[in-house]
Amino acid sequence: MDLLQTYRRSLSEFTDRVAQVGYDQWPTPTPCANWDVRTLVNHVVGEDRWTVPLLSGATVEQVGDRFAGDLLGADPAGAAQDAAAAAEQAASEAGALDRTVHLSFGLTPASEYLRQLLAEHLVHGWDLAVAIGVEPKLDPEAVRECIRWFTERSGMYRQGGLVSPAVHVPENASEQDRLVAAFGRDPDWAPGD
Repeated sequence: MDLLQTYRRSLSEFTDRVAQVGYDQWPTPTPCANWDVRTLVNHVVGEDRWTVPLLSGATVEQVGDRFAGDLLGADPAGAAQDAAAAAEQAASEAGALDRTVHLSFGLTPASEYLRQLLAEHLVHGWDLAVAIGVEPKLDPEAVRECIRWFTERSGMYRQGGLVSPAVHVPENASEQDRLVAAFGRDPDWAPGD
């Protein structure tokens, strides 16, 4: 699996879904408690905006509150596309994945950080798709890589309060359903649940 290519596909999947959000769907609830569609998209755009300075060696303190508040403006789809393009460019720079990133919980290999971002785009891409009623199918290779990566870290993420408790799914559940369930989502979630 080529991590950078898989990450790029997750960016593209997410921004493609943002482009499908209807004008009246921005206040629609999502599987993320207390987040509507606009809040969820703003969160992911924020993650993409953070990617550029963090991969360039900046610390959380140096970035400060630069990406606080509304990052979507009047053109949420354009903002998402612009942020994703900048993040992809930063991750694609020669040697970017060999660097160390300064995250809030400590120094982290850039390749580990990119896997965290992959999970963000996959899981929140699924959240967005089910919220707006479009096909939530995720890239199978990305799903497989994310499951492999998260299985080793799920306890740490839960202990830190970063993800909800896992949702039980049948043994014969698809890899995608197992992934979203591992991140605390009910694979059968629908607006109004």
